Amino acid sequence: MSSPTPSAAPPRDGRGTAPMLVLDDLSWSVGGAVIVDGVSMTVDDGEFLAVIGPNGAGKTSLFNLVSGLTRPTRGRLELAGTDITRLPPHRRARLGLGRTFQTSSVFADLSVGANVGLAVQARSGESRRFWRRAAPVGGPEIGRVLELVRLSHRVDALAGDLAHGDKRKLELALLLAREPRLILLDEPMAGVSAGEIGELVEVIRTVHREQGCTVLMVEHHMEVLLDMADRLAVMHHGALLALADPDTAMADPQVQAAYLGDTL
Repeated sequence: MSSPTPSAAPPRDGRGTAPMLVLDDLSWSVGGAVIVDGVSMTVDDGEFLAVIGPNGAGKTSLFNLVSGLTRPTRGRLELAGTDITRLPPHRRARLGLGRTFQTSSVFADLSVGANVGLAVQARSGESRRFWRRAAPVGGPEIGRVLELVRLSHRVDALAGDLAHGDKRKLELALLLAREPRLILLDEPMAGVSAGEIGELVEVIRTVHREQGCTVLMVEHHMEVLLDMADRLAVMHHGALLALADPDTAMADPQVQAAYLGDTL
């Protein structure tokens, strides 16, 4: 398989010039099986990069490597100029890396405001006081974050009572409360009803554009990705098949073959 020719992300006025994320020959093998195979790419500060590929292409495994849940067997990673290859997830989080997962993860028995309050406490180093009422701690910050994700009206609702789309928005709020620089979104639309997708998309746009977060997103709703992404990183059999703007990537014969199931 030929290596993709990386395309530069479009320039962004007001963004930093240093790359937000650098992957250099990143690989992960298990029992001789190669799951992620020599992925190299640079993600610019403020970029929206969509990671796509057929099932089993290695997308979530790549996110696990970037977030620190899995340690690479070869290669290195940099976050805003800092080598994070050997850092555990909590150290990466302190440097500004946040992630959501395919399944919702919120404190179901706490209110929406208390969930965000705990995230504010964690950022300020007060997470050991979790037994205290979270909402008064950083109250204005809780309100600001909930307004960003369009959940201000549900501040007192139990997180477990939220519709699935609102739980996804709450997960984003928990990330924003910790002031991330880079956010990994792993299938944020999974399980979300068709009627909720539009507003969730607008929330993600707000996180990206207004908060200036760099975003990497895995998602199977291609129409969403093609509309939002600056570039597509196309994975196939663990390797990076293409890295380009959406029109160029989707016109690539190898990308089309990967999605149509033809032999590459």
